[in-house]
Amino acid sequence: MPFPLSAAASLFKPGQSGTIERFTNEGLACKLLDIGVRPGSRLRVVRKSPFGGSWYVKIDRQCLALRKKELACIMVK
Repeated sequence: MPFPLSAAASLFKPGQSGTIERFTNEGLACKLLDIGVRPGSRLRVVRKSPFGGSWYVKIDRQCLALRKKELACIMVK
């Protein structure tokens, strides 16, 4: 079964990575752009909190903690 062209970053498991393709939520996209999350950047999921509240990700060379809602609007290929 082939992989989809893009998937929400919240579906990734720790250690998985991909390239940010686009955002699905315009309001959250503005916030993500302000903190340096840009299409074309490399995203790697480092770990998630025990109860799924926040995720620790590395985007290019910066490390961020994002909520699952924010991560779900990031489409990665």
